[in-house]
Amino acid sequence: MRFLLPVLLSLFSLHPVLAKQADTVVVLKRYVSIDNVCAWPNLTTLNDGTQIVSIFNKPSHGRMQGDVECWASTDGGAFWTKRGTPTSHKPMTNRMNVAAGLATNGDMVVIASGWSLKESGKNDGLFNLVDIIPAWVSRSKDDGKTWQINENDFPAAEPGFTSYIPFGDILKANDGSLRVLAYNQSNDKVINTVSMFRSGDDGKTWKWFSRISDAKDATAFSKGHNETAFFHTGNGRWIAAARRWKEGQAMDLFSSEDDGKTWKMAGPLTESNQHPGHITRLKNGDLLLTFGNRKTGFNGVAVKTSKDNGKTWSDTQLIISDLASFDCGYPASVQLEDGSIMTVYYANANAVHQRYHMGTVVWRYK
Repeated sequence: MRFLLPVLLSLFSLHPVLAKQADTVVVLKRYVSIDNVCAWPNLTTLNDGTQIVSIFNKPSHGRMQGDVECWASTDGGAFWTKRGTPTSHKPMTNRMNVAAGLATNGDMVVIASGWSLKESGKNDGLFNLVDIIPAWVSRSKDDGKTWQINENDFPAAEPGFTSYIPFGDILKANDGSLRVLAYNQSNDKVINTVSMFRSGDDGKTWKWFSRISDAKDATAFSKGHNETAFFHTGNGRWIAAARRWKEGQAMDLFSSEDDGKTWKMAGPLTESNQHPGHITRLKNGDLLLTFGNRKTGFNGVAVKTSKDNGKTWSDTQLIISDLASFDCGYPASVQLEDGSIMTVYYANANAVHQRYHMGTVVWRYK
């Protein structure tokens, strides 16, 4: 979880045997795409096929003042160009936690929260985190170039909890509304919860709709979940891959059969330190789950596929496994016209590039 990275240090375990990259995938191209940013890229495909990443624009885990920026690629990830800034942070704050997608009318929508900051007392250019600040809803009618920001159109914090932290895609539901997920944490830091939010006015305003994980019953063992990827598989059925707050920070699979009103946890989807995820559908109908791999010695990006709309999943395959540390991942993928798959991710360094950056890898299954 981006606002509690130090917790990861105490949760690392020795890696099990992982499938090698050569088993089923081949990397075609790989780039350092946007340099000197922590990124955590969110990937949106515009109606004209342009790929847009919404990223945090500073080389820090939130300990700098900064914003969400949108960068565009029209050539399958070979080059990226800054297109616009969906947020304009207030002094001593940042905007870094993002959900993004398209409204039904083609507008791009970004929902972004972040942190208030205070001086750290050190002369290192970094600040200390104070509080999670409420999410803003930003909208662009010109494919990410200019943005209208609405500061009060996402629900306020629940009593006893932090403000909501948006994550992942904005997707269309069976009833025609838009949906997005966000998580929060109890003020005593004991539990995390994940909720679905609904917009009935094409992404302009949002209301709380349902709870996916609440740290009760089936989710009590992990004290809830946080960063969660979801996907509408059709006819009102949704699946979600949710990162555990405790118990190794694996991802668990959830599903809904009633257009997101109620959710059930099906069980574990990944192993410890494999998170968070992104879900998309490939041209052959399979679902692709892309996720960060923070196994010691194999830091990078991994994938699984499902041929039955998320009920069962293949073994884990590694796309990238040579990043410098566990400070990496947050991938998202899209299949390109030629059938190859473009995946974006972030890393604090790799063997030949010693700065934070957003990376792009183009690959395919053998």
